[in-house]
Amino acid sequence: MHTKATPTHCPYCALQCGMGLTDGPGGVEVVERPEFPVNKGALCGKGRTAPAVLSSRVRLTEPLIRSHATGRLEAATWEEAIGRVAEGLSRTRTEHGADACGVFGGGGLTNEKAYALGKFARVALGTSQIDYNGRFCMSSAAAAGQRAFGLDRGLPFPLEDIPRTGCVILVGSNLAETMPPALRYLTELKANGGKLIVIDPRRTRTAEQADLHLAPRPGTDLALALGLLHLVVAEGRVDEAFIEERTSGWEEARAAAMAHWPEYVERISGVSVPQLRDAVRMFCDADAGMVLTARGPEQQSKGTDTVGAWINLCLATGNAGRPLAGYGCLTGQGNGQGGREHGQKADQLPGYRKLTDPAARAHVAGVWGVDPDSLPGPGRSAYELLDALGGDIKSLLLMGSNPVVSAPRAAHVEERLRSLDFLAVADVVLSETAQLADVVLPVTQWAEETGTVTNLEGRVLLRRRAVSAPPGVRSDLDVLHGLAALLGHGKGFPTDPEEVFEELRRASAGGPADYSGISYARLSEGNGEGVFWPCPAGDLGAEGGSDAVDHPGTPRLFLDRFATEDGRARFVPVVHRAAAEEADAEYPVLLTTGRVLAQYQSGAQTRRVEELNSAAPGPFVELHPRLAARLRIAEGEPVAVVSRRGRAVAPARITGSIRSDTVFMPFHWPGEGRANSLTNPALDPVSRMPEFKVCAVRLERT
Repeated sequence: MHTKATPTHCPYCALQCGMGLTDGPGGVEVVERPEFPVNKGALCGKGRTAPAVLSSRVRLTEPLIRSHATGRLEAATWEEAIGRVAEGLSRTRTEHGADACGVFGGGGLTNEKAYALGKFARVALGTSQIDYNGRFCMSSAAAAGQRAFGLDRGLPFPLEDIPRTGCVILVGSNLAETMPPALRYLTELKANGGKLIVIDPRRTRTAEQADLHLAPRPGTDLALALGLLHLVVAEGRVDEAFIEERTSGWEEARAAAMAHWPEYVERISGVSVPQLRDAVRMFCDADAGMVLTARGPEQQSKGTDTVGAWINLCLATGNAGRPLAGYGCLTGQGNGQGGREHGQKADQLPGYRKLTDPAARAHVAGVWGVDPDSLPGPGRSAYELLDALGGDIKSLLLMGSNPVVSAPRAAHVEERLRSLDFLAVADVVLSETAQLADVVLPVTQWAEETGTVTNLEGRVLLRRRAVSAPPGVRSDLDVLHGLAALLGHGKGFPTDPEEVFEELRRASAGGPADYSGISYARLSEGNGEGVFWPCPAGDLGAEGGSDAVDHPGTPRLFLDRFATEDGRARFVPVVHRAAAEEADAEYPVLLTTGRVLAQYQSGAQTRRVEELNSAAPGPFVELHPRLAARLRIAEGEPVAVVSRRGRAVAPARITGSIRSDTVFMPFHWPGEGRANSLTNPALDPVSRMPEFKVCAVRLERT
């Protein structure tokens, strides 16, 4: 007989779909939670099969230490493993200084673990060298949102608002495969008479739902957005009253956009002038409109400006700061939003405070009980940190990430990891990165621990422990507590997640991402729908407290004012520029990368689930029939894709749903089919986001 289901959330994407878990005779099973508003019970295959990774057959259950004698990873006790990690980090600090120790986190870590990891780096290690793989997710959108609105929250409105708007422009997102339960919001939009415009070089399952599909050349989304704004101005569709009352900087942004006339944009992007005009008509004829971006326009060396151009389009048409309208970003990783709000990023402190702000440093240092001057300054961004391994950075503590598969120029990153004096990895499974480590620490996962996450809407949720972890497995908080104690910090790193969250509340109080009015007790109330930040409380006092919960939370941002000093949204003038690497005679084709329905991110967990592997067993190269014919490549034939950084080989998948000058590869697999062996680490100058979404390649028959 099944026990009562424990309400919790899926461990994968940023929807954080509600589900229930029962621990019955047949093992852990997923049951629906139809009362949870985000997914209303619906789950994709990854969510349904998530308990498979809880099995001791596929996950780590004991610490591993690399033997000096054999060079192999061998079982060890926790005391030996933690001792070896502390020794490795201490030796590096003594011999090379604190900044020779690096810390690399993950967008799947709970808020408590992200907070504790940032504190550990800056207090216990004293290093500035911390960042996380969320830098690869939506950092360009975050930077653009900060510039325009003064605040970054993925969606400034709940998902439930999307079906009620008049038109949605979806840029570089394939929701049908990356977040299947969210597709219903677009289906409902159309059922309500709204219009859907999808912008993607491929005609994906999502694009099939569109009223208008625009297929630009990879790397030209910025030109496309500017061309649409040009037409908005030329056709007299600007909302002059909104611009006058609630924005600044319009004249400069307008002048920049007017240099991108439709025929010029058509030549750059391949999107015809009539299609551009149709898009403007659909968007501007609607009573309200939204622009939603994902990794397509963001993972570019000009991603911040590209997102900024789409924000400018929203502002110019009055589609911001009012109900059922606005710009939003579809965050990818499970806690990509909360993960960057509380200290994992190189330049941020908890509460989304700036590390360079003296007042922010003083507030957080006060909560931590340290001298503000002892806190290090900003460090390197994610790729720059990985690139420095074995050079300035001699040792690395890595939690919840698999850069051997997920980082751009992955073969180089793998080489840098191998060159370290010391590498420690805490993970659920023996990932490709963990296989390189000197010490591997087996840690608990979603169903075995309690903690909070923040989904793409800014909805803070409580994920409850439903089952016991196998013997020999400890939480990341236990790991940080044990390491901190050995490094001379016996206090300040509790292992109880609620105790960590209470400290997080105080550290975030008064910051842009203010969680101080949120508590575990409040998150447990009712149907567990969560609370939207910012949610400030009164004075929490030195020890915090859970009583100050009068604030209702903020589902919808910017309705009265934007989060800038003067309350006005800021236009930012931007102009089109080429990708860091364009096609040429030697590398005449453009590569773009992405996800498939049955796998997730680097695949470290989903590749261990039989049902998911049956649906998506390996990598492939998607190419147009004309390109295949020119190169005499047949369906299913192995094809080599070669860039200036590496080579990948995978079977050809020939389809008319992709541009003939473009090929697509999913990035979930290691080995010879590793798509990120090819990708370009050229960085956006503002967000430091690598250019995953476009690089020049050539194809070779093998």
